[in-house]
Amino acid sequence: MFRIGDVEVHRIEEVMLTEPMTLLPDFRRAGLEEHLGWLAPHYYDCAQDVFPTSVHSWLLKTPRHTILIDTCGGNGKTRPLSPRFHQLETPYLERLRAAGVAPDDVDCVILTHLHVDHVGWNTRLEDGRWVPTFRNATYVMSHIEREAQDPARGAKGKPEGATLPFIDSVQPVLDAGLARLVEGEEQLFEGIDLMPIPGHTPGMMAVRVRSHAQEVLFAGDVAHQPIQVAFPDWSTKYCADPAQAAATRRRILGYCADNNTLLAPVHFGWPYCGRIERRGEGFVFLPHDLAP
Repeated sequence: MFRIGDVEVHRIEEVMLTEPMTLLPDFRRAGLEEHLGWLAPHYYDCAQDVFPTSVHSWLLKTPRHTILIDTCGGNGKTRPLSPRFHQLETPYLERLRAAGVAPDDVDCVILTHLHVDHVGWNTRLEDGRWVPTFRNATYVMSHIEREAQDPARGAKGKPEGATLPFIDSVQPVLDAGLARLVEGEEQLFEGIDLMPIPGHTPGMMAVRVRSHAQEVLFAGDVAHQPIQVAFPDWSTKYCADPAQAAATRRRILGYCADNNTLLAPVHFGWPYCGRIERRGEGFVFLPHDLAP
């Protein structure tokens, strides 16, 4: 747990995974070796030659609201195209309760984008039906993202396995009338607004939180691994538009560096977030020493 002004921030872990170097199609071994001093051991496992990868939500407790940013993979979901998230059984809700929050306490869920590992706990299985897990919450999602991922809209014709995350984890929220579709640049609450960060997906958005002259940017998958701070042009194999993702990443790194904004993505290893500094034409990543 750490604080940004009046906002208490918790990381709610679902699983820890690893990614091979093939995550980054432009990966160069020389680039990794150049930065081993700060990447190992938390951001690069030398023995296995993999990147440790966290899958987690960010929980915000403000004086007025309880907000969950992204909802991981979820339990009991059929994921033929994503074996790492197929039929998971994790104590995610128990970890949420350990942070002092029951599902009914959450009044806002913000989905940075609608990939499989960001929407799963939107719903849970009850009496054979997928129903909203956070039934008192408004689920905020980009209308561009909804359009792109909905099998009745932009994703029409995609194989069923590719659209299952939308069908079982997004559509029930829409059907329940709990969704708020946004442009991706709205102010949601005092000190909390959205910022478009397209590229990884068409409608991905970041959540900017400001309190008492402190600022943090919960940036979804703008970067999967800290090595991308050193090499912003290295987009992942999961990016819908790698060139746009790289341009967005450079913009966000510059923003964080220029505004002393804490960068908090969803997949970095311990300590999970950090500051950005400019170094010549590039950037360096400084892990946040208050993060658990």
